[in-house]
Amino acid sequence: MKYCFGVDIGGTTVKMGIFEENGTILDKWEIPTVVANEGAAILPDIASAINGKITERGLKKEEIAGIGVGVPAPVTSAGIVNGTANLGWKYKEVKRELEESTGLRTEVGNDANVAALGEMWKGGGEGEKNVVMVTLGTGVGGGIIVDGKMLVGAHGAGGEIGHICVNYEETEKCGCGNKGCLEQYASATGIVRLARRQLENETRSTILDRETVTAKDVFDAVKAGDEVAKDIAVTFGRYLGHGLATIAAVADPAVFVIGGGVSKAGEVLLSYIKEPYLEKAFFAHRDVRFVLAKLGNDAGICGAAKLVLGD
Repeated sequence: MKYCFGVDIGGTTVKMGIFEENGTILDKWEIPTVVANEGAAILPDIASAINGKITERGLKKEEIAGIGVGVPAPVTSAGIVNGTANLGWKYKEVKRELEESTGLRTEVGNDANVAALGEMWKGGGEGEKNVVMVTLGTGVGGGIIVDGKMLVGAHGAGGEIGHICVNYEETEKCGCGNKGCLEQYASATGIVRLARRQLENETRSTILDRETVTAKDVFDAVKAGDEVAKDIAVTFGRYLGHGLATIAAVADPAVFVIGGGVSKAGEVLLSYIKEPYLEKAFFAHRDVRFVLAKLGNDAGICGAAKLVLGD
C-alpha cells in the first residue's frame, strides 16, 4: 500500500491530508498560514507537519508516493511561484524546497486547477476525464481538466475563467484592471453588484434590501418566488451561461462542476445557467452536464493527492 500527502495552501490556513493511493482519506488537519516575513515559514511549517505525521504513523519514506500541493497563484511546470496575492511570496521554488526538506517527491499546481482535479477524481466529475470546474466565491475561479490532466499553460495561469470578457460595454473595472470580466457578474460580490443595480430604480415589491443584500439573499428570495430576485438571477445566469459556452468551445468538457459559496444555493442555481448556455453553445457541446461540486473544502487536498498519484 502506498500513501501520499495532499496540501492545500490558503491565505489563513493550510489544509493537509494523508491518503491511501485509492483516494481514501486516512487523516486530515490544518495548520496556520504564517504570512509574516514574506511567508518565509509556510513551507518549513508544512514540511514539519508532514515529517511529524510520518513519525506519528510509523511510516517509511519508501511507502509514500509523495506530496501534492495546491497554491493560490499561477504555478510553472517546474513548481515555481512568481508572486502571490495573499501569501507574501515574490518568488518561491515550492517543489524544490519541499523535496529538500522532506525527501519526498513533490508536485505543485494552482489551487483552483488542483481542486478541479479532485472533483474529477472523487467529486462531481467522477468518471469523466474532461471537466471544467467553476468556483463562485468572492471571485470566480476555475480549473480545466483535459484528458485527465490539468490545463496549466505557458505561465501557469490556465483556467482563469473569471477573467474572460462577457460584457464589452462595462464601464467599471474588475479587480484585475480589465472591464467586463465574468467575475464582475457571477461571483458573490458580482451578484450583489447586479442586485444593487437592479434595486436602484426598482418599483416592484421585493424582500431584498439594497443596502444589505447578499448573494445568498438573492437565491433565497428566488426560492421564495420573488420576481425581482428572479430577474437578478436571470441576468447572473445569462453572463455565466454565455461565458461557459465560450469555454466549452475551447475545452469541450463532458461536465461543468459548479462549486464555491454561491453553489450552496443548490439546484436552483443550475437552472438559471443551463438555458443561456444552450443559447450560445456550439451544437457539439450541448449535451454537457451541469453538476454541483461534492467535495467542499476537501477538493483541494483530494486533488493535490491525485496530482502526485498521477493516472
